[in-house]
Amino acid sequence: MKLITILVGLLIALVFVTAILFVIFGQITVRKLRKNPQTKDQLGIEFASGWDIVNVAQALAIPRILIRKLNNSPLSALYANSDLLHKYTNKFDKVLAVIFYWLLVFSGLFGIVLGLLDVFGVFD
Repeated sequence: MKLITILVGLLIALVFVTAILFVIFGQITVRKLRKNPQTKDQLGIEFASGWDIVNVAQALAIPRILIRKLNNSPLSALYANSDLLHKYTNKFDKVLAVIFYWLLVFSGLFGIVLGLLDVFGVFD
């Protein structure tokens, strides 16, 4: 079996697990935050349906120091309010957010790198 086949299979498995975590995180955590009147308008801009799930995961997964720097930028309306979300989420929500968000980032970057390596003929 070729290396590219193994790596693409691994990527597909990662994306599948990420998709399942996306649904679970959305149903458990974000749905609760959407129903709360204090947090429903603090979930960041939703470019596409479900984008607020990624915004919330990002706000809970990235260290607070970096989030505070993002909140001081002119684009702060794009991001979810991290301090408020930390107040209204429990430890399980935060752990789930960290696992989901970093798996999403890793699988996306892995797919891009794999595609670039294939374009440049590394696997020929």
